[in-house]
Amino acid sequence: MEDRKSLKIDVALVHYPVINRAGDIIGSAVTNLDLHDIARAGFTYGIDTYWVVVPDEQQQEVAGKIVAHWTEGYGGRVNPHRRDALSLIRICSTLDEVIDGMTAKWGARPFVLATCARPGQSSIEYAAVRNMAAEEKQLLLLFGTAWGLTPEILLRADGILPPLKGAGEYNHLSVRSAVSIILDRILAPAADR
Repeated sequence: MEDRKSLKIDVALVHYPVINRAGDIIGSAVTNLDLHDIARAGFTYGIDTYWVVVPDEQQQEVAGKIVAHWTEGYGGRVNPHRRDALSLIRICSTLDEVIDGMTAKWGARPFVLATCARPGQSSIEYAAVRNMAAEEKQLLLLFGTAWGLTPEILLRADGILPPLKGAGEYNHLSVRSAVSIILDRILAPAADR
């Protein structure tokens, strides 16, 4: 693995429970693009672990095969940069497993930050999170697939980040794009912000 400083910050991509466009609680499918692109962004910004939260055993198997190809198989041998990035991935069934894993790893429960594209949900500013990261506080950034995290998951968070805003009202970024933008807002050097 490349020489890099790993931060006390993890990312979790939640596939269940999430909501659909009607607000129903659903489980979403793991995608190859989310595995690759979020791992690469996480590796670039110094994330320690990228948790893929998916309780469905078949989905776990699919994700595991993709990760193994790039970390243990032919893909990793021919593309060591991709191997390094995908080595951040841990597949688990629940958010509790993520929090327990981080607590065991760092010796304290992480400060859990949820993301939400819906206005009016935010409770913490990016500047405060940048300060926590600079103080090496254990942080867990939660991202939801489909139409986002359920109200239950949002209530479990210690804080909710403001939604990303662009040039207008349109706010339907892929989760891969949202992760990259948020990691940059929190972790890019001050001179680059």
